[in-house]
Amino acid sequence: MYTITDLYDLTHTYPQAAEYLSKFTYPWEALAGITDLILEIGKTLSLDEYDHPSEDVWIAKDAKVFATAYIGGPCIIGHNTEVRQCAFVRGSALVGENCVVGNSTELKNVILFDNVQVPHYNYVGDSILGYKSHMGAGSITSNVKSDKQLVVIKNGDEQIETGRKKVGAMLGDRVEVGCNSVLNPGTVIGRDSNVYPTSCVRGVIPADSIYKDQGNIVIKRK
Repeated sequence: MYTITDLYDLTHTYPQAAEYLSKFTYPWEALAGITDLILEIGKTLSLDEYDHPSEDVWIAKDAKVFATAYIGGPCIIGHNTEVRQCAFVRGSALVGENCVVGNSTELKNVILFDNVQVPHYNYVGDSILGYKSHMGAGSITSNVKSDKQLVVIKNGDEQIETGRKKVGAMLGDRVEVGCNSVLNPGTVIGRDSNVYPTSCVRGVIPADSIYKDQGNIVIKRK
């Protein structure tokens, strides 16, 4: 329930990103190469479709970027994406088509699939957000443990070593995260799941479920 094929429809990102992700079993394994991936894709982008305003930054001509947004490279902003006031794109951000990067939202070392919305006061770092996933206002990914130890993915009694100090959240396609929630380091949320507002989430959350609190996760009725 937490492999790349479990979480993501790879047709909803850049073809090169799909090829790159398909090399791995788990999404967090792809975090180390996001910078190089962006640089590789950037070299192939047509200047008829993408502006190249600064080194290692490519922005689709039909994207809307507000003047107060900061976009640091390497970064690609896809077609019809909106980057709103005071957004802070620190770098190593691969942002797909039809996305919203909202006011005061910060991105760092991320892949955002198409139609992702992080529209209000979000921090997303060392994370991969699937197609049509949405983070409510004020919800954030925490990407470093308080004890600074390496992040471990925990699914009940199962534990998977990531070998990384920084791992944020892996959100499957169409995940909805409620306002002011914190996704702790190494959180994985399966496709089509919802997280209640003001939640503190950790571990693996199954697909098609509703996270009410740590001890109350229910499967959606179909």
